[in-house]
Amino acid sequence: MAKGYSARGGFGNSGSNMMRQQQQMQQKLMKMQQEMEKAQADVENSSFTASVGGGVVSATVSGKKLLTDLVIKPEAVDAEDVEMLQDLVVSAVNEALRQADEAMDGAMKGVTGGLNIPGL
Repeated sequence: MAKGYSARGGFGNSGSNMMRQQQQMQQKLMKMQQEMEKAQADVENSSFTASVGGGVVSATVSGKKLLTDLVIKPEAVDAEDVEMLQDLVVSAVNEALRQADEAMDGAMKGVTGGLNIPGL
């Protein structure tokens, strides 16, 4: 017979120990989920601004990745070079979106301790 095994009790109280560990793990997961939801809400309630072209174009996006503000200074407007203005707008918006993504990634890594959780 295996050491620690009895015909009546199996392996002693290892079953109740496993249940306690499972409950503790579930509590930890629930706490992590709550922390992740809070971190996500914090980022979503933030805004991120990027300026390009020496500050002539700036874009602000929310943590929900919505463009909330776009500022174009008059010196950026040149009827002869509309493409440059378009490029500046695209660059500013993309940089602000990148900042929002980076903030969300950082918030999630802070909660998960760097665990790689699919879907996050």
